[in-house]
Amino acid sequence: MNYRNKYVFVCLLAIATLLSATSFQPALAQAPSLGATSSFSVLGAAVTCTTSVITGDVGATGAFTNTGCTITGGTPPATDTAAGLAQAALTSAYMAINPINPLNCGTTISTAAFTGNVPALGPLAPGVYCFPAAVAFTDTTLTLDGSTNPNGIWIFEVGAALTGSGFQVVMINGAQPCNVFWSVGAAVALSTSTLPPLFQGNILAGSTGGVITIKGGILIGRALANGAVTMTGTNIQGSCALVDQAVAQATASCTDNDHEKDKDRDHDKDKDKDKDKDKDRDHGKDRDKDHDKDSDRDR
Repeated sequence: MNYRNKYVFVCLLAIATLLSATSFQPALAQAPSLGATSSFSVLGAAVTCTTSVITGDVGATGAFTNTGCTITGGTPPATDTAAGLAQAALTSAYMAINPINPLNCGTTISTAAFTGNVPALGPLAPGVYCFPAAVAFTDTTLTLDGSTNPNGIWIFEVGAALTGSGFQVVMINGAQPCNVFWSVGAAVALSTSTLPPLFQGNILAGSTGGVITIKGGILIGRALANGAVTMTGTNIQGSCALVDQAVAQATASCTDNDHEKDKDRDHDKDKDKDKDKDKDRDHGKDRDKDHDKDSDRDR
């Protein structure tokens, strides 16, 4: 293996290691491409954060209101120029899986309200689950089971609003929250009840005017909305966005380093060519000297 191939192999191995945390190799569903949205933990037309913690980047095309909110591992912009591009990518990702297309639904769930633990709702294997209209969960635990495919994708398509009070999403047998997508056709409202909810997955409120309101609890994933995002007393753990950022940085670093090494090799080749030219010139001069000596002897 030559040096260049060995270097490329090392870079690809590093990227593959990072990707292993959120491998997108679905068995039953295809994850939407988030594009420019992938680096954001929170994205909205306006973002209001009160006494909360956010890990990762926050993007707002309008106002960003921070009242006792701590942001770590990312940027806290008042307005973010990258947010405009991310909003367009969000719309594309949302439209790829919503509005609901019955042909794409592995399972259609017509129940509009769930209270307490519902055995029929879990554990759920990877796949596409469709709620044709609005759905509400009260003190309900939804279990996602990765035993058939830990790298599988879960897509929940909700035709209208998603409401959760004490609604928990639990991952078992290697299931990964970054592989869960909630595509919601209207508002998303999550709040505490008798349980401190742990909600896992990427929320895509990508419809026109789609908003997200979270009060209390923990979200592991992303909160992405076309409209406003409001958080109060919430912990947003944006590990999914941070992994994507790390992969992008590793890819860029490998590409840049490889480009620099190519330039160095080209420079070395140019120097070798110059040396060869100098040798040729010196050799020519030596031949001229020998010719002059021969001419002197002939005289």
